[in-house]
Amino acid sequence: MKILKEGIVSNSDMIKNYKLCREKAESTGRLFVFKNNQLDAVLFSLIEFEKLTPMLEYFESLSTEDHVIALNLLQGMTLPTKIKHNDLNEG
Repeated sequence: MKILKEGIVSNSDMIKNYKLCREKAESTGRLFVFKNNQLDAVLFSLIEFEKLTPMLEYFESLSTEDHVIALNLLQGMTLPTKIKHNDLNEG
């Protein structure tokens, strides 16, 4: 996962400057919140969340076995490609 410098904020900055952090998430798509130099949370813009929601809902509907197959397929990808529904049913 690529994390851009402008998409990083500390937990204390998030608490002190929530509105500014929300605006930053809006411009970058997501904001990575670090606490004690460890990734603690991710704040997504509504637009980014709406893009991800159908995929998340689809993954939630899969069986455990299909989760494993889908994750293995995704981990093996190095270039952006489309996954066909049939690819998720192969085992």
